Amino acid sequence: MDARIDKTSEVESRPANNLLRRLSQADYALLAPYVTVEDSAAGELLYNPGDDVQVVHFPCGPALATFLVPNEDGRDVETILVGREGAVGGIVSEGFLPAYTRICVKFGGPFARIHVGKLEAAKLRSASLRNIFVRYADCMLAQIFQSTACNAIHSIEQRTAKWILAAMERTGDESSVPLTHEQLATLLGVGRSYASRVLQSFRAEGVLDTRRGSILVRNRDGLRLRACRCNDAVKMHFEEVLRGVYPTEEREAG
Repeated sequence: MDARIDKTSEVESRPANNLLRRLSQADYALLAPYVTVEDSAAGELLYNPGDDVQVVHFPCGPALATFLVPNEDGRDVETILVGREGAVGGIVSEGFLPAYTRICVKFGGPFARIHVGKLEAAKLRSASLRNIFVRYADCMLAQIFQSTACNAIHSIEQRTAKWILAAMERTGDESSVPLTHEQLATLLGVGRSYASRVLQSFRAEGVLDTRRGSILVRNRDGLRLRACRCNDAVKMHFEEVLRGVYPTEEREAG
C-alpha cells in the first residue's frame, strides 16, 4: 500500500502533462534533470516554418498549442490542437529538422520543455521510453489524418461544435473556453463574419453564449449532438494505442 502511495505521489509531482505522467518512474528519471517548466502566454510563437526544431514543448494543465499552416493568400489555417495529452516539436521527426508549420500557444499556461538532444539520448537508453513516443507520434498522425477528413466532409457547424468540445476536454473547463470569434474563424479556415454567424445560430438555440474573449457552453449535450464524431475517433485511437493519456471526463472525475 505504501509503495502504491509513493508511486502516485511521484507521478503527481511531475508537470501536469499526461504524456510525461504516463512514463515509468525509471524512464521519467532519465528526463527529469533536463525538464524545465515555464509559463507561456497565448499567441507566443514556438516555431516558424523553417526553424530548427531544438526543444520539445509539453503543454501542462489548461495550456494548449496549435499547428498553423500558412497559405499563399496570407491566411493561417489551424490543423490540430495539442494539450496536456501530448507535445509539440521533435516528436514525429525526432528533431533537428526544420519545422514545417507555425506552432503557437493557443491558450496560455505552463509548458514543460526539454532539449531534443536530451530526449533523444534518453530514448537511446530506454526501449520503453522510445515506445511511448513512437506511440504518441502515431496518435498525432491519426489526429492530423482525422482533421484532414473532417475539413473535407463536415459542415462548418459540425466542426465548430467539435473544436469547442475538443478545447474544453483538453483544458478541463466544463463550461467555457477562452476563444474569440477571430480565433474560431482561424480554426475553421473561414472568415470572421461566417464564424460569428455560426455562433449566433448556436446562441439562438440556447447551446452556448459568448462573452468578450470567451465562449460559454450552456448545453453541452446539445453541443455534442451538433458535433461530428471526429474527436471521438481520435480519442478511441488514443485509448487503443496509448491508454490513459487523452483527457476524458470520466478520468478527470476519477
